[in-house]
Amino acid sequence: MEFKSHEELVGASTKAAKKWRLVPAPQRGEFIRQFGNELRNQKTELAKVITKEARKIVTEAEGEVQEAIDMCDFATGLSRQLYGLTMPSERPDHRLQELWQPIGIVGCITAFNFPMAVFAWNFCLASVCGNSIIWKPSPHSNGCADAIKKAWDEVAGEHKDLLLVLKGGNAEATALCEDANISLISATGSTQMGKELAPIVSARLGRTLLELGGNNAAIICPSADLDLTVKGITFSACGTTGQRCTSLRRAFVHEDIYEDFMQKLHAYYSSLKIGDPSVSSNQIGPLISERSYNDMQGVLESIKNKDVTVHGGQRLEVGDPEEFYVMPAIVEVSQIEDEMLNETFAPILYVKKFTDLTNAIEMQNNVKQGLSSSIFTNDMRESELFLSSEGSDCGIANVNIGTSGAEIGGAFGGEKDTGGGRESGSDAWKAYMRRVTATINYGKDLPLAQGVEFDES
Repeated sequence: MEFKSHEELVGASTKAAKKWRLVPAPQRGEFIRQFGNELRNQKTELAKVITKEARKIVTEAEGEVQEAIDMCDFATGLSRQLYGLTMPSERPDHRLQELWQPIGIVGCITAFNFPMAVFAWNFCLASVCGNSIIWKPSPHSNGCADAIKKAWDEVAGEHKDLLLVLKGGNAEATALCEDANISLISATGSTQMGKELAPIVSARLGRTLLELGGNNAAIICPSADLDLTVKGITFSACGTTGQRCTSLRRAFVHEDIYEDFMQKLHAYYSSLKIGDPSVSSNQIGPLISERSYNDMQGVLESIKNKDVTVHGGQRLEVGDPEEFYVMPAIVEVSQIEDEMLNETFAPILYVKKFTDLTNAIEMQNNVKQGLSSSIFTNDMRESELFLSSEGSDCGIANVNIGTSGAEIGGAFGGEKDTGGGRESGSDAWKAYMRRVTATINYGKDLPLAQGVEFDES
């Protein structure tokens, strides 16, 4: 259905939310279960749409659809577990209870690199919590949004308007953020995007759920299993052509194992299959745009004049000549360079030696972003330090796996310039609801809290 104006679109979503919130939560979950089954039936075709638009390799595209399916399963179970607490009251014959209610409309702004999964994180949770959603996808992935909307309409019955798609660019995103009828803005993208949109929402005292950029690091310790480590590092740095918010940007390698690690890493990189992402044997597709390629080359040119060694980074003559395939870059540095402190959304991995773990953790944390991190070690003392309050300051901290590839069961998101939002699992559902503290007096008297007396007689 086409809407003539923003106001008409929001009006339809408001009407859908009011109808939907009256549906018992377990019944809402049943709709999401059927939606998940529809995604299962269309998994192969939906993955092809992702590969066509986002240029992700086949296995990653199929994995993304599976993530959306998994979110449907998670949300179906959650629909019977929207628990509130019951607290003891200090007053006799009183009960304190916490209730969770729908907030209304959720505005969901997503990026090109996960055109279906991030939507599913938001839609599945928001909908079982009783809300409608207006989804503004990246202009690079409108076809993915159309395919998902079609799948929802197959099972939604009278609730098709629970999901509405708003296509466009910055102007449409801004309009969502300005609209006081949108209770929550969930935005996934660059830190700069978040810094531009958040003040618009906060000016009307609206809610935001921000999942923004990451400048993720891994620490490789002397006891690490290097074969396992190299696999984890390579996938994290090169998967999705380095275009994940959790992509590995920095690696700190202990000096005792540096040479062995680098030898294995270069060998693994040289074996990567780069080309048309629709060919199942290929591991890396193209960058999403010429702008992304130019950004990558600009950073590499900037750093080449410093005390560094650059391997790779060049454009490759594979696949469609109008697309931008690159050899992932490894940049060996002797000190922290300015370029390392900012995220470049491309496959550039900076590698630096370290001697002391506490110093490596300090270098890892010394960036503005705080999304994902990892340590490779078989020393329990090192891993426990990394996970302690003195360790990683990121929302995601992994041991003996890379920085990317999170499961839906845990809350996803990070600190500092990453935005502080949490999506997907754990208790992330609470972001899509409003909390009500209810006090019930089932006695005949009216005692006041804190022993206050107020007697008019």
